[in-house]
Amino acid sequence: MANKEKFMEVRHCQVATNGIMMHVAEQGDLSATPVLLLHGFPELWLSWRQQMDALAANGYRAIAPDLRGYGDTDVPDDPTAYTIFHIVGDLIGLLDQLELSRVFVVGHDWGATVAWHLCLFRPDRVKALVNMGVPFFERHPSVKPTDQFKVFGEGFYVTQFQEAGRAETSFAKYDVLTVLKKYYSIKIDNLTAPPGMEIIDFLEAPTSHPEWFSEDELQYFSEKFQKNGFTGPFNYYRNMDMNWALMAPWQGAKIQVPTKFILGDKDIGCISFGTSMYVKSGGLKSIVPNLEVVIIDGHHFIQQEKAEEVTSEILSYFSSLC
Repeated sequence: MANKEKFMEVRHCQVATNGIMMHVAEQGDLSATPVLLLHGFPELWLSWRQQMDALAANGYRAIAPDLRGYGDTDVPDDPTAYTIFHIVGDLIGLLDQLELSRVFVVGHDWGATVAWHLCLFRPDRVKALVNMGVPFFERHPSVKPTDQFKVFGEGFYVTQFQEAGRAETSFAKYDVLTVLKKYYSIKIDNLTAPPGMEIIDFLEAPTSHPEWFSEDELQYFSEKFQKNGFTGPFNYYRNMDMNWALMAPWQGAKIQVPTKFILGDKDIGCISFGTSMYVKSGGLKSIVPNLEVVIIDGHHFIQQEKAEEVTSEILSYFSSLC
């Protein structure tokens, strides 16, 4: 495997937490300041490979789990076992097992959503947050997420992911390596397929992998998703309405944890979902008051595409708070 010597520096373990076994990759001294790294869809702990190297080299302990349903972490069969409460509960259990009272947190995509809620539910466990790609949105008091998404049409990827088995069937028409290349190379303006087409068919299949991925790294991802499939990750989307219902007690709550939010200016969310306008207009800061925003040149998988720049932003922010 490419960078095999570097990977050998990474420690791997299985941790019992919240009723599952969670695979955790770590790098850096065990006594160093811990940083919890939370990946998104369709990713794994290895999505943070470059940040882990840098964090360890700068005196931090990088901790990157495969989230519930991913990689070498357990994949519960029950689709209702993927609410935001389950996922955050896994992380609290992980911190308890590692005997870590407070940590820095970094999240991307679904990992960012999980990180926002970790800060909302248990701010006592988070020193500061760096999040990427997906901002925190205030809960709508009366309209559930799937109804809000109807404006994007039936071909919207989240809508297509709702029906059990639908996305699994369409994804299965391609080998896993092709599916991942399609997602990692997204540069279209929206994730809505034309009428009668599945989103995975709509996405272009590139002839080569992104330059920020080695062939061996991409093969590692492919092997893990080949083993478990995509149902676990899809179940995160299938619990969006359940999360909305369960989050009613936090209506109007703000996130008080010190936060830096990093957004790629070509991230599909900037174009399709108005993320850039929401962030620039102060919408995010109104509910995350202790906020810094950094917008850089890049697409959605920003921590991999622009690894050096993102890592620098993480290190500078955390060092200013130590």
